[in-house]
Amino acid sequence: MDSIRTAQTAIKNLLAWVPDPFVAIIILTLAGAVAFSLHKNVRKLLRHVLAERYPYLLSVFMQMRGVTQLGLFILAMIIAIPVAPLDPNTAQWLARLLLIGVIGLIGWAAITALRIAADLYLRQFKIDVDDNLLARKHITQVRVLLRTCDVLVMIVTIGATLMTFEPVRQYGVSLFASAGVAGIVAGLAARPVLNNLFAGVQLAMTQPIRIDDAVIVENEWGTIEEITSTYVVVRLWDWRRMIVPLSYFIEKPFQNWTREGSALIGSAFLYVDYRAPVDTVRKKLSEIVKQSKHWDGRVVTLQVTEAKEHNIELRCLMSARTAGHAFDLRCEVREKMIDFLQREHPEALPRSRQISFSGNGDSEDIAEARGADARQTAQRPRRADR
Repeated sequence: MDSIRTAQTAIKNLLAWVPDPFVAIIILTLAGAVAFSLHKNVRKLLRHVLAERYPYLLSVFMQMRGVTQLGLFILAMIIAIPVAPLDPNTAQWLARLLLIGVIGLIGWAAITALRIAADLYLRQFKIDVDDNLLARKHITQVRVLLRTCDVLVMIVTIGATLMTFEPVRQYGVSLFASAGVAGIVAGLAARPVLNNLFAGVQLAMTQPIRIDDAVIVENEWGTIEEITSTYVVVRLWDWRRMIVPLSYFIEKPFQNWTREGSALIGSAFLYVDYRAPVDTVRKKLSEIVKQSKHWDGRVVTLQVTEAKEHNIELRCLMSARTAGHAFDLRCEVREKMIDFLQREHPEALPRSRQISFSGNGDSEDIAEARGADARQTAQRPRRADR
């Protein structure tokens, strides 16, 4: 530190013939250039040393690259400003800017450290497997709490930055002095932000939804793609995205198909004639499901769930590992069961029956009834033309 200041003093003495403002600019520029050059060289050295043996440490350093670069620049300015020939007002404003820079640096470093810690913790969980309930639980919890902490750190950083200005500090003191009405007004103004903030904390603790959960929201089926500090992104089945406020999942009902596990029971309904061989259809269903790659080997059954005046309702039940597999299995079962009934048992397909009367006695009765209706119509009085 002393050697750096000695070098700066020597440069100042060397430029004694140059006006003081230009000397100050040269000294500050050289200090910034030295800081950036030092950071660049250290980064190259660490990349060469850590690339093969410690790749994760290298990735951590790369994430902290902006923080360390800003830190070295602020340190260089702190060393250079006392040496540079600046007038008192300019030096005071530069010192104020450096103080704001230090506060921002602390906030940035805190957010970066939180994200590195979250990434380090989540490295042990894999979400691209079938049984990923525990992974989704931890990923959701960490991501929601991380975004909540980011918001809190930003609020504290901005507040600390504003408190460096005397007018803002005086306003804050007066605000605390009259905390009654001002507190109510501030609370009403910040209600949406606080509502989503508390909803995020509650969502992280209770976890009604998790990342990659299969849900039905507003009669739309989709999966939870992203959970932010203010809204949730639901990826719908046709690749659309539904943006839902975070508080929606706390205040309104919705369906979560993977709350306790990813396995689901799917159903497919068939409507057949009363002459359909139910036992044969049941055996064929078991054969189709057991040959499918989407079945998880747990549940397959067929039940007669309704007997209507024209047909009977058969419900096919089969289980699958995930909601996507369950949907594909249901479609496969419908297609193959319809094909089976068309080929093997066409008499089982639903049909409408109509009974016609062909006897002579019945025909005479029908003709007599029609003639009576015609006579009754002819005897009705007609309205006079006007």
